[in-house]
Parts: sequence; structure tokens; C-alpha cells
Amino acid sequence: MNRAKGKGFLKLLAVAAIACMAALAIAGCGSNNADPEDPNIKVGASPAPHAEILAQIQDELAEQGYNLEIVEYSDYIQPNVALNDGELDANYFQHLPYLEDYNAENGTDLVSAAAVHFEPLCIYPGKTKSLDALADGAKIAVPSDTTNEARALQLLQAQGLIKLADGAGLNATKNDIVDNPKNIDIVEVEAANLPRTLEDVDMAVINGNFAISAGIDTSTALASEDSESEAAQTFANIIAVRAGDEDSAKIQALVKAVQSQKVKGFINDTYAGAVIPMF
Repeated sequence: MNRAKGKGFLKLLAVAAIACMAALAIAGCGSNNADPEDPNIKVGASPAPHAEILAQIQDELAEQGYNLEIVEYSDYIQPNVALNDGELDANYFQHLPYLEDYNAENGTDLVSAAAVHFEPLCIYPGKTKSLDALADGAKIAVPSDTTNEARALQLLQAQGLIKLADGAGLNATKNDIVDNPKNIDIVEVEAANLPRTLEDVDMAVINGNFAISAGIDTSTALASEDSESEAAQTFANIIAVRAGDEDSAKIQALVKAVQSQKVKGFINDTYAGAVIPMF
């Protein structure tokens, strides 16, 4: 090989090497980001809508090298027990005030990694099919727990059905009703049982997750908490983790995937306003 040809050959080799490096860099952008020694993300969740939402991101996380395992729970205690004990990497079923109360009562140190969605309370028709048709003395069922009852009363007030004492806010109870022009009978019912009351009351104010789980057509809701309401900002459902884990690579990958346009579209298309994205 003469010198000129040799220089040309070396130049081709250099160009080829640069091209290979560029191709490898591009390929690396889509390669696994997970720690090969810790590729699993185990998340506890309520069946609906939480587990359904998480199912939408399994493939995306798999492309990054993560295996997202969704563990469904039907109660609100065990997911925090399992998270605190290290059986889960995260859970997704609760809002921040609930988590803070749990920490205070149990001496745990669980924190929010991100807010994902809000499940507004909605008024669903029972015997009476419209708010305008409510008769004097109509019965409206509301959640019996303190927090959700206050939210339900605020929603009824927003529809002009009752008036609450000034400053009652999210601590309101039936005793804070100062004006009730239709003499509405407020019936307190355990939140999970509200869907079953619809045959017996004129209307019921039902949590989004319980309405979905009961198979209620959420598009039939007569009124709903606003996404800009105090309740929406306070009671957004969160991804909870052990303190110190919120900045880990796997939790950040989980948060980024769940706070995506794909998930926002799924929520909006699937739940007809019974679940509202908060990102």
C-alpha cells in the first residue's frame, strides 16, 4: 500500500470510528437506566384507579430496565405498614393529610414523592335525578369520616343547597349548617358503603375511587368538587416513600413516568372527571 492510499485508509477508519461512537451514544439514550442489582420497583396500590394508572407505565419503565410490580391492597393500613417495613418501594393510594396522620399515630417517617391525581367528591342521583327536583326534606348521604364529610358539605354549599358557618372550611360538620332552606336530611354513611345507599336516598356524595369500584357511571354525576378548590390542593393522591428514598433513581423514574402526558390522557379519557390529574 502506498503512502497516499495509506493516509486515505486511515481517514476512512477515523470517520468510521466517529460514526460508531455516535451510534453508540444514540443507542445509549434508549438503553437501560436501571441499576442491574436493583431493577425492581414494587408499589402498593388500591385497585382503582391507582393500580389501573400504574399499569399504564409498566412498559415505559421496562424500556428503562425497571420491573414495575403492582401489589393491590383493599385497605388503607397495610400499604403503609408494608412500605415502612421495606416490603414496598412506594405506595399510591392516599393523600398527604392521611399520610401525616398515619405518621403521627405510628411513629413512621413516610413522605410524599409526588402528587398525581385528585379524586373529587361527586353528587350522584338516587331517587331524585336532578338538583332542581330535590323536594323539601330530601335525604342526601355523605361520608361519615370527618375530612370527607366536611368536603361533602362544602360541595352541597357550592350548589346552594345549604350554608355553612363562616370559617368552617374543611373541619365542617352537620352542626355548622346555618341555613338549610330545603330541610335536607344529611345522612352520614361510611364512605365505602355510599354507593349502596343510592336506592334509599335522594342523592349521595361519593368519593371517586368508591364510585369507580362500584361500577357507577361517573358521567352521571350532578356536581363535582372543582380542581382548583381547597380540597383539590389539599387532598391530591400521592406516591409515598420512606424518607430519604424520594430522590433515588428508581423513584424519580417512577414519578416521571406517572406524571406524563400519556398518563394524563389515560386519566381524562377513562374516568370522566371522577379522577383529575394534578400535574
